Amino acid sequence: MFERFTKDARDTVEKSVLQAERAGADSVTEEHLLLAILDQRDTRTARACAALGVTDRHASIRDALADARRRAGLSRADAEALAGLGIDVAEIVARVEETHGAGALGPQRAPRRWWSSRRPFGPAARETLVASLRIAAGRGDREIGSEHLLLALTARPGVVSEVLAEHGATHAAVRRAVYGEERAA
Repeated sequence: MFERFTKDARDTVEKSVLQAERAGADSVTEEHLLLAILDQRDTRTARACAALGVTDRHASIRDALADARRRAGLSRADAEALAGLGIDVAEIVARVEETHGAGALGPQRAPRRWWSSRRPFGPAARETLVASLRIAAGRGDREIGSEHLLLALTARPGVVSEVLAEHGATHAAVRRAVYGEERAA
């Protein structure tokens, strides 16, 4: 599959590993893929993000992702569903952090494996890569670009797509920004 990736898509994948390393994460997640995409310059995807105003809200996106990590990765929709059952996620997070410290519900680091320093891709990140292949194939594109990765991130339910949608980058909006109105249908 990776032989079909364009240079900007390969760069995105490589930089997502760096994002995971900087964050001290044990594996590469969808969040790391998104942050690598947002760091792009002079690519079709970077221009689409700029057109949607996402580039200007990079800090806000990072903050929203950090907030979701504090909620143990629950999306706002998940938190609202739990609230409908009488479970106040904010209250639970506050109590846990009061007892165990800030970020206690965030991802926990496993002990480093001494035989490998390479960060594996987590299940959701791998699924995103596969979804980008399907999106490219569905459009008849011969190569997989970072725009396909971004579209895959917006198409998959979860925290990343929710944060992007809150910042104006829904699947339909990204499709329009990348391909134009005439091909968005």
